[in-house]
Amino acid sequence: MTLKLFVTSVLILMSAFVARPQAKYPPETRNAALRYWMAFAEMQDPPADKATQDLLEKAVAGEAAWDEKKLAPILDANGAAIRMMQRGTKLPECDWGLEYDRGPRASIAYAARARVLARLNTLEGLRETATGNPQAGVDTWLAGIRFSEHLAKGGTLIFALIAKSALLPNLRAITTESKQGHLSVTQKKQVSAVLQGMREDGFDWSAAWGLEENVGIAIFAEVRNSVNPGATYQMIMGDPLPNGAEPPSSEDISKYRAYMTAVQAVLNLSPDTAKTRLIALETQRRALPEAVQRVTPGTQKLNDARLEVVVARNELLESIAAR
Repeated sequence: MTLKLFVTSVLILMSAFVARPQAKYPPETRNAALRYWMAFAEMQDPPADKATQDLLEKAVAGEAAWDEKKLAPILDANGAAIRMMQRGTKLPECDWGLEYDRGPRASIAYAARARVLARLNTLEGLRETATGNPQAGVDTWLAGIRFSEHLAKGGTLIFALIAKSALLPNLRAITTESKQGHLSVTQKKQVSAVLQGMREDGFDWSAAWGLEENVGIAIFAEVRNSVNPGATYQMIMGDPLPNGAEPPSSEDISKYRAYMTAVQAVLNLSPDTAKTRLIALETQRRALPEAVQRVTPGTQKLNDARLEVVVARNELLESIAAR
């Protein structure tokens, strides 16, 4: 083949390729939960020995210094999962796809992996700052804050509580950096913008409580419709019906709804204001049959959890404003 003929053939092939319309990717998801599910699939189980587990927990809690030799291999093994989670935090929506109509049987299997991934991400921030990359550390912890908000999205109280346990280490890690004078003006503005965009108590605890009420109603309906109410109650709750107790009556359920609705309204108030109101509502709770009370979550510890978030967030805000 002559050079001229070869060049002509190449040009014909190139023109045919250019003329062919390029394939288009489908629109990328806006749902962060899909990214998180993929991140969970990428996660590697951390070492099971107690010494390493204790070191992990202490480092996350700020009670132990970063240990490159012992902890870096764990983060390296989970690097893909951490980065995927961080990308997910940039998406605007989060729908975990919970099957609300299944009531107490709705799967929450991902909650445990979410808790572990949140801790790994916090550790990643510690490593970044310890190895001389403070901006990456701040970015990592801010991603952890957004992940905690997504974790609580559309979930019952268990998700809000797990989200709280994911949120606090990030707030406290940034506070430590701030108090030590390690944050630049730009980083302070970055942190402040994220904090101003979140609720004072972190999450919508009232909405989570409302979903908890629905779970209770589903439990009562299943027990009332069962051919063996006692066995069904024990299967769901893990404890038998109290001696001599009957399945909740329609009146019992109405009183339960009234109590749960009252608490839900209180959880929209500040934790300090809510504390007194919740104490006053205890009389209403204790008037419920014992079998119903067991389905009802405690309120004071829940309100204390809200207060923890408020205190940690305010401490961080004060620290970045002080310097």
